[in-house]
Amino acid sequence: MTSPAAPLLVVGDALLDHDLFGRVERLAPDAPVPVVSDVRRATRPGGAALAAWLAAADGRDVTLVTALGDDPSSAELRAALGDRVRLLALPLDGTLSTKTRVLAEGRPLLRLDDGEGRAEEATAEARRAVAAASAVLVADYGRGCADVLRAALTEAAARVPVVWDPHPRGRPPVPGVRLATPSATEAHTFAARSGGGPAGDPDDELRVAAQDAHQLVGDWRAASVAVTMSGRGALLSHGGTPLMVPSPVTAQGDACGAGDRFAATAAGLLADGQLTEAAVRGAVHAATRYVAEAGVRTLDAGRAPEPAPPAAVGAPTDEALRTAARVRAAGGTVVAAGGCFDLLHAGHVALLQAARRTGDCLVVCVNSDASVRRRKGDGRPLVPLADRVRVLRALECVDAVAVFDEDTPELLLARLRPHIWAKGGDYARTDLPEASLVASWDGQVVLFPYLDGRSTSGIAERAAHAPGGTEGARR
Repeated sequence: MTSPAAPLLVVGDALLDHDLFGRVERLAPDAPVPVVSDVRRATRPGGAALAAWLAAADGRDVTLVTALGDDPSSAELRAALGDRVRLLALPLDGTLSTKTRVLAEGRPLLRLDDGEGRAEEATAEARRAVAAASAVLVADYGRGCADVLRAALTEAAARVPVVWDPHPRGRPPVPGVRLATPSATEAHTFAARSGGGPAGDPDDELRVAAQDAHQLVGDWRAASVAVTMSGRGALLSHGGTPLMVPSPVTAQGDACGAGDRFAATAAGLLADGQLTEAAVRGAVHAATRYVAEAGVRTLDAGRAPEPAPPAAVGAPTDEALRTAARVRAAGGTVVAAGGCFDLLHAGHVALLQAARRTGDCLVVCVNSDASVRRRKGDGRPLVPLADRVRVLRALECVDAVAVFDEDTPELLLARLRPHIWAKGGDYARTDLPEASLVASWDGQVVLFPYLDGRSTSGIAERAAHAPGGTEGARR
């Protein structure tokens, strides 16, 4: 049974985001500009409000401290947030900043920014909230919220985990933050302000990020800095040799808000007591999945985001079904693969990695213990279901695991309805009883090359006859 997600305080500058979606088929007759037609409008929280929204989607009790006024955009943002987060409003000098993107075929054509409101001052209630917080995320968008609460945030960083997502228009993080999360461009901008070197060759992006992170750990007196590097993942530095945390897959999609997803996940995991390395790894996975599942386009101001599925091993199938449904709803490709996965070996891993590269999520359908015994005999499985599920979930290429108790996975596949059903190349298509079922919803069975000489039975037999193996132990 898993512990409830820890609460989180989010401090920062809220925005109101608008997206105008349409299609472009021609240029205007009076100027060489695209004509966007069939326009659809979507509105959602942005900036620190998006970070708070996403943290609440993880099942957290979230309090947002941000500046709001009496202008229409502030009122619209209040309505969008509803009761999903607890809102502590600071006075706003001016009107709430809004961001409007015009997109065609999912690609941004233009962005319009409006409103330059700034936080006017802190309130006693906001200071008390920071003082009482057990974990804090500062989503700084350079509009003053972090500035007016800087003294309180400095005190908080000395006693609880504080994650600081900085902005070039804002000030550096307060000393003592557990983790700062600039993008590669932001990190280099901050490093250059204090004497950092030139950007160098683009091929040296990793080296430049490592140098910038190392410098910022010292400049900011931060415990660690994680430089986010778009689809490559994140580079984590504590001031020494950096740790590269790669993205599990290359996600193609709308990256708007991915930095907020990264920071909100990292802050939440630190609040839950995770180590920084584990928090960054979880944040990379969450941000990758967010982009792969169409990012902010899966959100709208009229509904709450779906809570993140529980991490309990005992009921993995519901998680897998939700994952498949989200990817399918976002227009992505669902891939599934199946097997016993007893004594996971290189052949299994090669198959799963290849399968994941063909789509936007991979669901692994694994036989229950009873199913394995019926198929393989009373001596199997060698590894119980809970451990097999845990090992599969640990693979970066696996998004979710589902369990079936039957001899074959048809009933589970009928619920998942994957676009691709992946099998090792040692199967012939005629040998697959599920092939006709997958074809019934226009799915495709795809065979992948299988590594020769790898099998669970072979490994188990060699282990049993090896010196000190199971037979030797019995003697």
